[in-house]
Amino acid sequence: MMFENKHIVVGISGGIAAFKAAGLVSQLRQKGADVHCIMTANAAKLVTPITFGELSGNDVTVDMFANISKWDVEHIALAKLADLFVVAPATADIIGKVANGIADDMLSTTIMATKAKVLFVPSMNTNMYENPILQANMEKLRSFGYEFVEPESGHLACNTSGKGRFPALTTIMDCAEKCIYGRELLKGKKVVVSAGGTQEKIDPVRSSGRQGYAIAKAAWMEGADVTLVSCTTALPTPYGVKMVYVQDARELEKAMNAEYDSCDAAIMAAAVSDYRPTVQADQKIKKEDFD
Repeated sequence: MMFENKHIVVGISGGIAAFKAAGLVSQLRQKGADVHCIMTANAAKLVTPITFGELSGNDVTVDMFANISKWDVEHIALAKLADLFVVAPATADIIGKVANGIADDMLSTTIMATKAKVLFVPSMNTNMYENPILQANMEKLRSFGYEFVEPESGHLACNTSGKGRFPALTTIMDCAEKCIYGRELLKGKKVVVSAGGTQEKIDPVRSSGRQGYAIAKAAWMEGADVTLVSCTTALPTPYGVKMVYVQDARELEKAMNAEYDSCDAAIMAAAVSDYRPTVQADQKIKKEDFD
């Protein structure tokens, strides 16, 4: 399994998206991770610690000064145990605390004490997210090696629309996988990948493109700046990858040439048609039509 024998600490702060962290904890455990949860006092007012205890299979820590049965100094023990620390949702408050060295509860103290990779998943009101103070705090943390998952845009709990939605679980899982297994072998490199089958309008049956998408994801996991030139729109867009959509071989050639001179590696996984028709069929051409 993806996270077998990995210890992942999930920090849940007091944002309305705290309930969505339950799905994340469940997914991580299903993928083999040993999950430990730390909740802020405000998060515990939104979702009960019992919920995360059941989903993780481990005790949930909230009060820094509660009676400890399993660890002598729990924030240090969890900090040492973690292969990855995920803060989801990450509020402006917890981001600001860590960025400015404040450790006044179990969550902020454990983050400050860990040497594991820390992945923040910001989720909040759009105006809060766009506030220059928060943006400066995130940039400061990035400079120290902390990782972030970009929030999505859409309808928010405050009945407005904008950037700040809790990201899809698949996106968070991909970023967690990158944090644990990525070795940044391609950091600073630009990789361009082609994928899918060009559509020369002979018939509608083409290559799936899955191989090229997998290659693009693998290059992103190793820290590359990845551009994926895709001949298909049927597959989910890989997180962190720049997408260029094309249809036929001429469009593919033009897009690849535009990226080629500036890239360090070009991986051509697209299935390019050998012929271009003079007449287009509007449905699959059956072989018996030529008997």
